[in-house]
Amino acid sequence: MTHHRAKAAALACCAALAAVLTGCTSDGPGGAAGSGPATNGTGQPSAATGQGSGNGGTTGPTDGTTPTTPTASAGTGTAPASAAPRGSRCHSSELRASIGPDHPGAGQENFSVVLTNGSRRTCTVHGFPGIAFVDSAGDAVTPNPERTGGQDTLVVTLAPGKSAWAALSFTNPAATRVTTVTPAAVLVTPPDETASLRVRWTGGEVSNTGKASVPQVSPLRPGDGG
Repeated sequence: MTHHRAKAAALACCAALAAVLTGCTSDGPGGAAGSGPATNGTGQPSAATGQGSGNGGTTGPTDGTTPTTPTASAGTGTAPASAAPRGSRCHSSELRASIGPDHPGAGQENFSVVLTNGSRRTCTVHGFPGIAFVDSAGDAVTPNPERTGGQDTLVVTLAPGKSAWAALSFTNPAATRVTTVTPAAVLVTPPDETASLRVRWTGGEVSNTGKASVPQVSPLRPGDGG
């Protein structure tokens, strides 16, 4: 009797094990989740619908287009290569030079050297203009004027048609009894430029010794000195 009970128990155990093995190897539609790729009913894998994966990766466009790199927009500090930056330095070719009339006083001759923006853009000048007294051939006939001290230099913004001026002054040569020359013209060089602008000189005799009555020029400032 005991032998029959043991045999029956063994058979029951084998039947239960077979049932478990059958459920583990099923690959049909009712198979366990994760046993293969999801299908769309035709036997083909379903198309991905997400915009990215959980690890931060991204998928490409689904319409067949090629992704493009974003371009800098206005306000990022990047300007088109063809656009002139606002407030950049005035160039000699954009300026007109002139010499104002003499305003003598206390033995001094006082002129204004004027630079006017003749271009169609806004630009700036900063510092001292270069000044050279020349003869009709363009050769210098006096030492270079000295720069006046104790005056701050300013960045002067010139809209089209606006001017900046520098004071040009010297002691009347007759008072110092130095030798003189009457220049034919003045070459005015805008700050940080190399090309000069020629202006006819009508201010009379100028010292040519470099010892006394040496002309002095101030930094540029807004206006025309009038």
